[in-house]
Amino acid sequence: MPQPLTFFATTAKGMDDLLATELGELGASAVEIQRAGASFSGSLEVAYRACLWLRVANRVLLPLASFSAPTPQALYDGVQSIRWADHLDPHRTLAVDCAASRSAITHSHYAALKTKDAIVDQLRQRTGTRPSVAVAQPDVRVNVHLHEDRAVVSIDLSGESLHRRAYRQRGMVAPLKENLAAAVLLLADWPRLAAAGAPLMDPMCGSGTIPIEAALMAAHIPPGRNRTYFGFLGWRGHQAAVWARVRQEAEEQEIRDPKRLPLVHGYDASAAAVRAALANAEQAGLRGRVHIEKRVLEACEPLTTRGRPAVPGIVVTNPPYGERVGDPGQLAELYARLGDTLRRKFPGWTGYVLTGNATLSKRIGLRAVRRHILYNGAIECRLLVFPISAQPVRDAAGPRWRRAEE
Repeated sequence: MPQPLTFFATTAKGMDDLLATELGELGASAVEIQRAGASFSGSLEVAYRACLWLRVANRVLLPLASFSAPTPQALYDGVQSIRWADHLDPHRTLAVDCAASRSAITHSHYAALKTKDAIVDQLRQRTGTRPSVAVAQPDVRVNVHLHEDRAVVSIDLSGESLHRRAYRQRGMVAPLKENLAAAVLLLADWPRLAAAGAPLMDPMCGSGTIPIEAALMAAHIPPGRNRTYFGFLGWRGHQAAVWARVRQEAEEQEIRDPKRLPLVHGYDASAAAVRAALANAEQAGLRGRVHIEKRVLEACEPLTTRGRPAVPGIVVTNPPYGERVGDPGQLAELYARLGDTLRRKFPGWTGYVLTGNATLSKRIGLRAVRRHILYNGAIECRLLVFPISAQPVRDAAGPRWRRAEE
């Protein structure tokens, strides 16, 4: 039996526990949460499965070497110690990414150039030919992580960030990243709820990221199914037969019959957003398995389960919060309307609201029982969990609804 390999999967801050759980479910062993991600062990098949199935990861890396690199020359020499002919055909293309922190080498672009020079110099000396550089979708992407003067050089098996699911044909301003939407859904325990037939609704779905990610999970569709590019496809260590087996395994798990799936609906008041969401859902292969419709917030209501009375489910949404979209003054009214709609229309459901504005979140008027910290890029956000009272009552002073326990 071949010795297991060691890999590293990267993710955004706040998602590392979710990533570790995903890796364990995919058959990885020795999973250990570390800075910016998690290391794990397994066969190349496990790594392929991670590239195809991980929902919250950014990249899957295969570390080749770790060495002290306090100077550019030390970095160059360390990279030269790797046998690059084992990984890259000199007639193919190469790209190098680098991140540096708390190191004497502070310029990541310069470190990437030194790494590229070391690779091409070695291949040219040995073969007389050197690979060319291709920034977008190279045959092999090399990742260099410099921290406290120590370099880790890896093959980027994912090739580009795994949040790019290849279904986003049309987007609105500042769309929610796919892996952040997946993290929200995992924190909402959506896979278990979906298997039990609970519905999901997003009343402000924008270009459809949350309902699309929810439908992919419910139907057991890997997030990487539509991707035609992975970093391992041009790598010399690639095992095509193993990759084909992993793809076939995924095909056999997919649930195609809509009658076996929970209801997943996305609504938005913007016709342009609805058109974008419909195009994205179609590209994701979800026709008949996710419903997108134009509705104002107040018209959103519990989902009827194919002619049967609606059963409680979850409302999951990411309203604008004034950082890149919307004016905070106008958004205060939107948040108040969201809270009012949840109280009036969704008793017995649970609300999950992702927002980066604590002041606006107070306008919802519901008491959060849990808060999860997540990051939308550099913006610290809160995923607020609101159980909605199953016994809403009318306020005697007017038509607004309030919780029975208030």
